[in-house]
Amino acid sequence: MSSPVRPPALSTSLTTTPVHAASPAGAWWRDAVIYQVYPRSFADADGDGIGDLPGITARLDHLAELGVDAVWLSPFYRSPQRDAGYDVADYRDVDPLFGTLADADALLARAHSLGLRVIVDLVPNHTSSDHPWFRAALGAAPGSPERARYLFRDGRGPHGAEPPNNWTSVFGGPAWTRVTEADGTPGQWYLHLFDTSQPDLDWSNPEVRAELEDVLRFWLDRGVDGFRVDVAHGMVKAPGLPDWDGTTAMIDGGHDGTYGSEDGATGSGSAGPMWDQEGLHDIYRSWNRVLAEYDGDRALVAEAWVEPMSRLARYVRPGEMHQAFNFAFLTTLWSGPALRAVVTGSLEANDEVGAPTTWVLSNHDVVRHPSRLGLEVPGSRPNGIGTTDPQPDAELGLHRARAASLLMLALPGSAYVYQGEELGLPEHTTLPDEERQDPAWWRSGHTERGRDGCRVPLPWEADAPAYGFSPGGRSWLSQPDVFADHALDQQRGVPGSTYELYRTALHVRRERSLGTGSLAWVSGLRTTAGDVVGDDVLALVNRDLLVVTTVGGAEAVLPRGWEPVVTSGPTRASDEGGVLVPPDTTVWAVLRD
Repeated sequence: MSSPVRPPALSTSLTTTPVHAASPAGAWWRDAVIYQVYPRSFADADGDGIGDLPGITARLDHLAELGVDAVWLSPFYRSPQRDAGYDVADYRDVDPLFGTLADADALLARAHSLGLRVIVDLVPNHTSSDHPWFRAALGAAPGSPERARYLFRDGRGPHGAEPPNNWTSVFGGPAWTRVTEADGTPGQWYLHLFDTSQPDLDWSNPEVRAELEDVLRFWLDRGVDGFRVDVAHGMVKAPGLPDWDGTTAMIDGGHDGTYGSEDGATGSGSAGPMWDQEGLHDIYRSWNRVLAEYDGDRALVAEAWVEPMSRLARYVRPGEMHQAFNFAFLTTLWSGPALRAVVTGSLEANDEVGAPTTWVLSNHDVVRHPSRLGLEVPGSRPNGIGTTDPQPDAELGLHRARAASLLMLALPGSAYVYQGEELGLPEHTTLPDEERQDPAWWRSGHTERGRDGCRVPLPWEADAPAYGFSPGGRSWLSQPDVFADHALDQQRGVPGSTYELYRTALHVRRERSLGTGSLAWVSGLRTTAGDVVGDDVLALVNRDLLVVTTVGGAEAVLPRGWEPVVTSGPTRASDEGGVLVPPDTTVWAVLRD
């Protein structure tokens, strides 16, 4: 465990409040920057308009040049693609849409040759309804071993015509679907916390546990360095599947349909009988033992929308998972006090169990943070943005997003970068509704736009067809015109571009060992008028690096002798000869002799 220690003296006018002590170098995942690749939208090699594994392999040099440590691949397994691959029909094969097992092996080999580790997605809560197990279950009788792999139950009411309980799906609508038995009569119901095509597995069944452990070994034998575990807090359900009147959601929204917190809460609704059950931890202890059979510090990463932070930390206790995404940080509003609270609480909770904190701002399930931070309530998180919704201020959102990203990359622990955020990509907020493919759009009765807007294929070249995503100019979701301005070839080598900001920050982060560093809050900074700054200025020190983030209309002046080494936006000299950090800006500074 980390014990806060006094950081080095900064200035006679500044005071520090230690929160987290530096740690020695350890397993790679403790301080890694990991880049998420969403395969269908990263790079298309065969020209069909959908990204694939050869396309990823051909672009891995970009990630090495960017300076990340590892790659996380969203699902590429054989699947009917009703939920973009999170409905797995065969865990041991690559869907022809993305390539072959040989292509997966080539990707692993190329990544490792570049010094990049590779994490793959594992989807253990549910399978596809096309999985051989579920097809066998539909053809078998109630009470059969085939049905025992899933959560089949008799219905309630006359003739079993009502669902077994009142749970609802995360994607909207009921969480139960009734099947037709072999004799043509209405039969049992099966549970699906997500789409009807994603039946939940019964993790009390030893056969299920043995099968997924064998899947782990299959990919570990091929050389993967770890697994991101989808819905890691949902596999085990409360005994008896009791009724519950809460909302069956990964994140609960406010009354206005937006998400975001002033106190670091995710709004995860994790108290329900389908979330965060005690039996999960025995599964992860077993998986940890499987990974320990392999060399190279293989890692388990939890996608667990759980609160409070002390409960999330239980997933990363010794002998369980290695990382858990910090969704409380992602959902925190653009507020100095809120950010300070969630950073402090996260570090303290994870230090209690000796685990790193894993920071994240964007992924394939949320509106991209340059757009979230440009909304009227900056940092609020609608479930998608469409043409008729209030539109974000793109310029202000990107300005804040660069500041937020630079703050995140200065924090000790591990960090995740979602593909395209190094380009400052916004959400596609004007995606035509007729193009939407997210099941949440359909199951919510078109009340939730869903996640397609953050999954639009990347722009590599401004003047190429499909902005260089696909040689034939095809793109499975249309790309907005503004993507031309964000294309990689428009930013590489351009001082001040978002791409060069990320490259510089990642270089300094590694050079100064910030991932294994310390954190202490700094107080005593001044405004240009000489007043002590307010709560909307975040100042911290990690090792000997001073980090200042100004939120909203706040500004601050760096103390004399401190020189910026990375800035998210322009700074200028103050009248007193110091460096002024203007609103919505992050500066990394070092003390010069």
